[in-house]
Amino acid sequence: MKTRRIVWLVLCMVSMLAPAAHAQWTVFDPTNYANALQEYLKLEQAYTTAVETRDQIITAYNLAYKMSRMPQDLAARYQSGFSQWTNVSAANTYGNTSAWIEALNLGGLAQASQAYASAVVPLEPYPAGSYASLDPNTQATVANQYATSELAQGTTTSTLATLGAIRSNSEAFAQKLANLESDTYSTDPNQQTQNALLARINAATLLELHSQQDANQVLAAAAGQQLVAGKQQIDTQNRAINQAIAFHQNFSTLMQNITSGVSDSIHAISLSPTGR
Repeated sequence: MKTRRIVWLVLCMVSMLAPAAHAQWTVFDPTNYANALQEYLKLEQAYTTAVETRDQIITAYNLAYKMSRMPQDLAARYQSGFSQWTNVSAANTYGNTSAWIEALNLGGLAQASQAYASAVVPLEPYPAGSYASLDPNTQATVANQYATSELAQGTTTSTLATLGAIRSNSEAFAQKLANLESDTYSTDPNQQTQNALLARINAATLLELHSQQDANQVLAAAAGQQLVAGKQQIDTQNRAINQAIAFHQNFSTLMQNITSGVSDSIHAISLSPTGR
């Protein structure tokens, strides 16, 4: 036991007398450890974000690639032909229909007015002296008939000009529709991008609006013609009513004049051979 204690004491002394360079101890710094841990977490988060970004880019690319793939048989499956506007033609035996045909094909108020003047029976002005000599009721009737004719002329020339303008622009409109249809069924990748698709949608919307505008003009012209026709019917009905009212108001006086005239005529007739 005593020998063991001596050996232990010697070992302790030797260890205490050993050089400092050979006696290094590990020192733990919690601050450096925390900083290193934070840096590791940042690197891990950056890696996770990079992986997610890569996956999103791949997904977007695959979607864009699929959307850029144009079916090769769209034109064969869906493209169809439609009726086209054609120019109006008619015989011109006495040279008074060509202006009407030109107005229908080209439009323009000047052409429409010339067409009306050449193809419609002209309305002659009522003699001023004769019109002034008419009674008020007859003057009103004549004025009403002139108004109907002049309104019919105005609506007819306007309708001719409108239909002619629409027909004249139909060829250019048809070409724009053909271009839109060709781009829609095209297999060119440049025509299948998102911007190209949006541009075609906008163009189709504008063409539809212009077409609807033309349709509204035709409907308005037809409504104008119906208004004139309705005026003629109203004039005829009112004229018949006015004639019936005048007949009932003047019936007794008229019959008295008729009977008095017949009586005087009968009395004036002599059956005597001498005329007395």
